[in-house]
Amino acid sequence: MNKTIFTFLVTLLIGVSAFGQTETKIIVPDLNDKYSNYVKQLEAGETDIDYQDFRFSFIESEQFIIANKKLTKIDSLMKEMYAKMKTNSYSDIVDITKQILSIDYTSMIAHKILRQTYEIIGDTANATKYKTIQFGLLNSIVKKGDGKTCETSWPVIQISEEYFILEILDAELLRQCIYNKGGICDKMEVKVDGKKKTYYFEISKVILGYKRLGLE
Repeated sequence: MNKTIFTFLVTLLIGVSAFGQTETKIIVPDLNDKYSNYVKQLEAGETDIDYQDFRFSFIESEQFIIANKKLTKIDSLMKEMYAKMKTNSYSDIVDITKQILSIDYTSMIAHKILRQTYEIIGDTANATKYKTIQFGLLNSIVKKGDGKTCETSWPVIQISEEYFILEILDAELLRQCIYNKGGICDKMEVKVDGKKKTYYFEISKVILGYKRLGLE
């Protein structure tokens, strides 16, 4: 084997080994509630769960209150995450996304970036795990309806879920308003591939969250 290639492979293996040894772990909330139990189960690799029930359990958990007190921290972590993505600082990205998930494990963007990072560094097991969780969360929304009417709207628990889905659809938001015919929905008028479309998100759980926070 060429000496240069051999040296590169050894360096790569050492780097991957060191990466694994120093990797941050997601903190499971010590609350003994449904949300905490779901997080513990998912982190253990038991990904065959009811993801809608998991998301709904977050709104009912004390962790939801805690997470909303840390919105500034989450925003700061998000900005740091995107900055590290520009410099391919993979260990930092894993650390940051896990800090976010320790606060809010329902964050689809954090699961997505964590999954993509594991794919890049060749950690197939973790890439598969977090891909399953990411799409479990996503499908628990988009497979509940077609989003074309308020009656068939996509049920969300946080407004951030709406924007994540619009980003996936590569949709440019034109107008947003509350629509209450056939339910209580966010009506999103958007442009996709130059064409105007309208999507509806069911927001009864969002409103419940606001009530829990005393923001109604």
